Amino acid sequence: MAQIYHSACPLNCWDSCGFLVTVEDGKVTKVEGNPDHPITQGKICGRGRMLENRANSADRLLYPLKKIDGNFQQISWEQALDEIAEKLAYYKESFGTTSVLHSHDYANSGLLSNLDSRFFHLYGGVTELTGSICWGAGIEAQNWDFGDSHSHAPEDLSNSKHIVIWGRNIARTNMHLFQSLQSVKKQGAKIYVIDPIFNATAKIANEYISIKPGFDGFLAAGIMKELLRMEGHDEKFLAAHTVGFEDVKTLLDSVSLDYISEVTEVPIALITQLAEVYADRPVSTIIGLGMQRYENGGNTIRLIDALVAVSGNIGIPGGGANYANKQVGQNFDYQNLTIPERKSSARTFTMMRQAEEILTAMDPPIKMGIVTCGNPLTQVPDTNRVRQAFESLETLVVIDQFRTDTAELADYVLPAATAFEAEDVFFSSMYHQYVNHGPKLVEPPGEAKPDAWIWAELATRLGFGLEFDFTREEFLKMGLVSMSKKGVTLEKIRADKFAELPIEEVPWANRKFKTPSGKYEFTSSAVPDGRIKLSLPAETKWAKPELAGKYPYSLLTIHPLRSNHSQHFQLFQPEPYVKVEIAKSVAAEKGLKDQDYVRVWNDRGEIHGTVSILKTAHPGTINIDEGLSARFGGTANQLTSSRVSDNGLGSSLYDCLVTIEKVEKE
Repeated sequence: MAQIYHSACPLNCWDSCGFLVTVEDGKVTKVEGNPDHPITQGKICGRGRMLENRANSADRLLYPLKKIDGNFQQISWEQALDEIAEKLAYYKESFGTTSVLHSHDYANSGLLSNLDSRFFHLYGGVTELTGSICWGAGIEAQNWDFGDSHSHAPEDLSNSKHIVIWGRNIARTNMHLFQSLQSVKKQGAKIYVIDPIFNATAKIANEYISIKPGFDGFLAAGIMKELLRMEGHDEKFLAAHTVGFEDVKTLLDSVSLDYISEVTEVPIALITQLAEVYADRPVSTIIGLGMQRYENGGNTIRLIDALVAVSGNIGIPGGGANYANKQVGQNFDYQNLTIPERKSSARTFTMMRQAEEILTAMDPPIKMGIVTCGNPLTQVPDTNRVRQAFESLETLVVIDQFRTDTAELADYVLPAATAFEAEDVFFSSMYHQYVNHGPKLVEPPGEAKPDAWIWAELATRLGFGLEFDFTREEFLKMGLVSMSKKGVTLEKIRADKFAELPIEEVPWANRKFKTPSGKYEFTSSAVPDGRIKLSLPAETKWAKPELAGKYPYSLLTIHPLRSNHSQHFQLFQPEPYVKVEIAKSVAAEKGLKDQDYVRVWNDRGEIHGTVSILKTAHPGTINIDEGLSARFGGTANQLTSSRVSDNGLGSSLYDCLVTIEKVEKE
């Protein structure tokens, strides 16, 4: 008999939806939205619904695999764990624990996904990754400006007079915020979208502003110049609650509005209009992740933050520089789960440049890699270099639910349970303030196991098994100690299915910032020379004219509509393919039309795909959605650079020039 249970979406996504899951004969048969959830209210996206197909897919990994003579063979868990533990012990003894690399990402938003760090800290401390491919430069930028990265609660949007959506396609990535935008627009709020592509969000905007990719910081500077000229800035806020504003004025004086208009390819009249918008408070600025995926990405976000501050839209209802909402995740006691104080050695690589670091590491070299919650062969920039690096390892272990591109390179592949097959709590540090309960609903198929079981078994073999001798309930309670004192207990989350976490709905309303000065810092005191800079993208005709002459087009690699990065593509029917979306200007210059087969390339690599001409996009723009695996034509990261952002903690995925030509299909 079919029964319906509450559950939650585990995907690393803005919305963090509540689910109702139908289970029949021990199998998940349907995933729908929970209408009782206060934010998601019964509406979920196709990525969430597809988790039923993911759990039941015939392609799921069901048994441990070992590569023998170039081919995978099924082995027992006992053999797999014994051999992996033996290798870990050998590398620790022979080279030290940092000869092991833990390569990870954020494919699962469950609290207990952090238990991998517990294992590696108890092992002694391995080489870990810092920064983020996805949003690291922007997080660090707001750390310098505000002392943290906090956003307004979803409900506060109704207080906004104007909403500027800067570099985000909310219709694709945050469906419940998109619904809120539609609602507040009906109530009279004005919506502005700044983006190189006229996307689905732009369709509901009062005004769309097309911009050259990578020059958003310059546009923010131009708007500030006009604000100051019109005396639309907030002098009281600037005088009482900020430091370093004189440095910003000096910076703005160093560049003309004509130059800003030239490089951004935004008319001066539109820059002036946006200044008038920002002066008419309250203005909510909703900041996307793509703009900080350039070498100048940190300064781009800092300039947008500065615009929000200069216009007096910080700490007021309906305002905000809304990028991330890390105050949500800060409610959890990660240190109780991960016990970082137990590691005796440490080394870090940046997530973006892990391939280069693997290939050049000395004292000790990287001998073994263990991959969790990620698929670096698809998601890490400069794929050809990443492949070279991971193939160079003596031992590679991948824990996953499918044979990803990374798993295909592995020596051992261990089958992991899905979110419906083990209890956890799920949340997002990007949008709303609710934690969702996900109970265990079905048994894992075959011999798939929860990650926590795998770590416990390896820990036992390596002599620290007692540190994993806890039930999932006990582990969850470790992570909820602080919240339990505020009344948000595991029992309450289980009973209510979700719980609201304590946050500030309007961050910085008390004008107390988490910076060293306690004020908003235009010039950060957290780092040497913390002044904001007007810096160019690395790959542009303004910085590298010869490169731009060879590769004249800007490549974006945006989030796919139906897959959370690379996780769902293997479930698509019909099978996915590489779609090369191009601006009309590119089509005209290269004589291309819809459905032409093309080669897109630069010095890092090439990819083949099928043309789709964008109805409205900034001249010279090409997009290829990220996440596609080699079996479907390959990842766009064959073209992207592994350079880090200006503040060292973000990627430069979008800082990428390419060219294109029509070719015959193979």
